[in-house]
Formats: sequence, structure tokens, C-alpha cells
Amino acid sequence: MSNTEREAGEGGEQSFISHLIELRERLLKAIVAVLLVLLVLLPFADRLYHFIAEPLLQRLPQGSQMVAIDVASPFMTPVKLAFYVALFVAMPAVLYQAWAFIAPGLYRHEKRMALPLLVSSVLMFYLGCAAAYYVVLPKVFTFLLGVTPQGVSMMTDIGHYLDFVITMFFAFGLCFEVPVVVVILAWLGWVNIEQLTHQRRYVILGAFVLAAVVAPPDVLSMLLLAIPMCLLYEIGVLAVRVFVRVPRTRDESAA
Repeated sequence: MSNTEREAGEGGEQSFISHLIELRERLLKAIVAVLLVLLVLLPFADRLYHFIAEPLLQRLPQGSQMVAIDVASPFMTPVKLAFYVALFVAMPAVLYQAWAFIAPGLYRHEKRMALPLLVSSVLMFYLGCAAAYYVVLPKVFTFLLGVTPQGVSMMTDIGHYLDFVITMFFAFGLCFEVPVVVVILAWLGWVNIEQLTHQRRYVILGAFVLAAVVAPPDVLSMLLLAIPMCLLYEIGVLAVRVFVRVPRTRDESAA
């Protein structure tokens, strides 16, 4: 092996190691951001749980209440919620660290597109969670309490309730990412506007199938998830028409 080849190999190895070191530093900073927010939120964990439980508590019959089945639930469930909220609040800092790691390897036109998509994805996820809390959960609990058989008291375990609410937040947060996903697929050149338009019927069918699997087992929840997904898909198609052009090759971009 020549000296030039040896130096090139050593340079590549050093570059790989430096990337690993930077990745570790970025991960540590993201973890620290989440932990700092968690430490701030821990004293308010009980208040956070009361806030998240409001959609159900306000609709329970007078005298009814939630219960804690497991011995440690009164302590662990609010702490678990505080962690989820900390991750939720610190997500911009976490994504900034991810962006700072990958941005140097992107071309200028990729940065111009990637950063707005990253910001939009975060905002849309937050919007989906807000829609789940303020619109969907009140209607779902009103429906479920309305169909409770006579003589049956609805006394929900606080741990099971939190799991249910987090699942709904996650489902609607991902649901609201549909426009971003559509734009990304078109930007990458994997689909074009004609394909997006012609495949609309299959998207609608897929939205209802996915909603039937993810949403709680009632028709109302399925509709409240499937219909927004269809509307958001149309918003994504409109965004592709307005913002996305035929992607250039990387060679053209580098020229």
C-alpha cells in the first residue's frame, strides 16, 4: 500500500471517529435538554396529570372518580407523564441537535427545503396533539360515557388512562404529519402530482383502515382520525403544487 493510500485511509478513519464523537456530543446535549425540562416539571407532575385528565373528569357522573389499581401508580403515573411532557417540550432542542449534526452534509438547496420541513413537522405534531386534547378526547369520552350500560360505573385506572391519552396524542400527531410526508415524497422525486391525484381513492381507503386499527374501537374515534387524514392529504397535494419543483440531481446541485 502506498503512502498516499495509507494517509487517505487514516484520514477517512479519523473523519469517521470525529463524526462519532460529534454524534455522541449531540445526543448528550439532547438528553440533557430533556432532563433539565423534566427536573423543572417534576414538582408540577400532579397538576399536569389533573390537566391531562380534565377531558374525562369533567364528564364523569357526579361522585365518580378515577382509581389507582397498582400500589405505585399514584406516584409513578404523574412522573411518567412529566417525562412525556418534558420530551414534548424539549423536542425543538432535540431536533436542533439532529439538524446541527446533519446540516453540514447537505447542499444549499437541500438546507433551504429541509429546515422548513423540519420546523413544519414539529408544529404539525403539536397541532395534532392539541386537536386530540381539545376536540377529540372530549367527544370520545362523551360518547363512551353515553353508551355505558345502566348500573355500570366508569372508574378508569389512572395508568390506563394515561396510556390511552398518549396513544391518542401520538396517533393524531402522526396524522397531522401527512402534508409534510407528501411534500417530502414529492421533493425526493418518488411521486409526482399526477400520481398523488390519481391515488387519492387508495389514500382515503388506507386512512380509514389505519384509523380503524389505531383509534379506539368506536366509530366516532375512527371518523375523527380518518377524516382529518384525508383533508391533510389534500393540503399536502396543494403544497406540492405550490412549493415543490422537479428535484435536481446532486451533481447538478453541486455544479
